[in-house]
Amino acid sequence: MAQHFRVGRLSQEIQREVNDILLKRVRDPRVQDVTITGVEVSGDLQHAKIYYSILSDKASAEQKVQAGLDKATNLIRGELGHRLSIYVTPEIKFERDKSVQYGDHIDELLRKLHSSDRF
Repeated sequence: MAQHFRVGRLSQEIQREVNDILLKRVRDPRVQDVTITGVEVSGDLQHAKIYYSILSDKASAEQKVQAGLDKATNLIRGELGHRLSIYVTPEIKFERDKSVQYGDHIDELLRKLHSSDRF
């Protein structure tokens, strides 16, 4: 149980810190509009998958953002090492949060449905 609590707390800390690092330390314009939406930490605390969302739906924008995040990974991991009170900083990997995209798609379908109901 204590391990589960620690993983959850670490996920929240990583999410908060990575948002802050992106805002204050990463100067790459490709990652300006990135929002960290969640973090999945492995049970052994060795790996963290960091989910992000961006405002654009364009594949080209997603590729640029992913490239910017990949380039900044070492800097971000180094910053996390200084900020988090853990023995070993997990390896981090960025992945686009598809659930946000899916939610936006559902909202759009609902808007279309409601507007077609009026006629």
